[in-house]
Amino acid sequence: MAFGIDTKGRRFFDFEFKNLVTGKILPLRIQNITANLVWAADNETVFYAEQNPKTLRSEKIYRLNIKSGEKKLVYFEQDETFGVFLYQSVSKKFIYIASNSTLTTEIRYLEAKYPERPFQIFLDREREHEYEVQDGRDRFYVVSNWKAKNFRVFELMRPSSDRSTWKEIIPHRADTLITSLTVFKNYLVVSEKTNGLDQIRIYDRKTLVSSLIPFTDQSYTVGVHSAAEFESELVRYDYESMRIPETTFDFDMKKLTSQRLKTREVPTYNQELYRTERIWVQGRDGTKIPVSLLMRKDVSANGKNPLFIYGYGAYGASSDPLFSQTIMSLVDRGFVYAIAHVRGGSELGRSWYDDGRGLHKKNSFNDFIDCTEALISLKYADPRRIYAYGASAGGLLMGAVMNQRPDLYRGIVAAVPFVDVITTMLDESIPLTTSEYDEWGNPNEKTYYEYILSYSPTTTSPKSYPHLFVTTGLHDSQVQYWEPAKWVAKLRELKTDSNLILLKTNMSAGHGGASGRYNSLKERATDFAFVLLLDGVYHGAY
Repeated sequence: MAFGIDTKGRRFFDFEFKNLVTGKILPLRIQNITANLVWAADNETVFYAEQNPKTLRSEKIYRLNIKSGEKKLVYFEQDETFGVFLYQSVSKKFIYIASNSTLTTEIRYLEAKYPERPFQIFLDREREHEYEVQDGRDRFYVVSNWKAKNFRVFELMRPSSDRSTWKEIIPHRADTLITSLTVFKNYLVVSEKTNGLDQIRIYDRKTLVSSLIPFTDQSYTVGVHSAAEFESELVRYDYESMRIPETTFDFDMKKLTSQRLKTREVPTYNQELYRTERIWVQGRDGTKIPVSLLMRKDVSANGKNPLFIYGYGAYGASSDPLFSQTIMSLVDRGFVYAIAHVRGGSELGRSWYDDGRGLHKKNSFNDFIDCTEALISLKYADPRRIYAYGASAGGLLMGAVMNQRPDLYRGIVAAVPFVDVITTMLDESIPLTTSEYDEWGNPNEKTYYEYILSYSPTTTSPKSYPHLFVTTGLHDSQVQYWEPAKWVAKLRELKTDSNLILLKTNMSAGHGGASGRYNSLKERATDFAFVLLLDGVYHGAY
């Protein structure tokens, strides 16, 4: 067994190896690498990814024999806009190296039982062609956006650079985004998003007859379990909603039946006390934006409720309606909790992402504001009791909407916020900069420079701002700690009100916040204490 330890939160891991038969730790140790490691089939060779010590870009793949200690560089990604990642199919027959930028992929493959051989290119990189390769031992399956914005699936008996020879087995659908593929001996399991909701579709590999696993909640999230066995007739999946804790099921792909295995225990929690809703808000440009809601059943739309609204909207990452044990602390106090599924995620397909990045980034901010205003007009929220939360790129969302509509929110929590966009994207030595030009735009080009500058939260002016609580970590590998520090200093200098602006820097944490179960809960409690303080002051409780 290989296991990695990061004691700072900077995402540099030291790996050690344990003999599972004797229980002894081997003397071999790999230091300062990523958490990305894959075993070959010989029980003594591992491949791992190493990052650049300055930019933190994952750029090198090494092969290491844990018996001899022999180490060799097998791949170096020289393009600074790409990062590398190792993965293995469920069959365990092949090991893959994926070189990824925001919009482009190139994959190399190697049969796992021949670790000494060189990796072969599956298909050369081509601008804006994204693909993923899986295998069924006897053939390959490719999920590709070639002439298919929401992706489609091809079957190949052997790798071929001539895509006209690829056999399409799952066509492109304008209303459905294919998010992942898991290949079993007899089945293909396809994870999809349709109308903003997760689906799992099972295909018979021989007949390609498909069936959906049925789900009934209005708003939920579901994902295929990573611990899959290639020859199994069962696929394991995790299901949860904003009111239902994570529940694990086995689905029999032959009998088409589900069996519940376990629901995460939450002491004293009763899901029947809560309800979830899913509404659609019309944005200012006519776009319909989904919003997921959680509240107690005894909370009505009377225009008097405090609202805690969350958003992200970047990198094509969907803000799934997950169960949160901690959010119940607010919900039990009468808050309505809302997730605004703004553009920049992939909830409604690849176009939803494209419409919230680059020169369309302001759609994310407009959507969040429009969702907030709609929840007020629909009487879900008291307009004087609106609180917003966003982290990382969601912190950028918080800063931008705060600049645009400071009157709309009583308080905002911005966790590890990416707020100094223009300065960061101009400095190629900073982690993530060069690999994200397709996400934010390259400010070395005048058009992008002016557009980014127009929304970057540090581009601010004297005005009245809402109460603000900002958090950061000294070892943050994604958003360097000086970004929120600089932002807070500027706001304190320019603001024309007497509202709070608080900055908390965790001196022993990284981007993910405090380590350990209880320390992370304490951080979340601090966020909520800030919100409850503001709401208590409003009520005259403090």
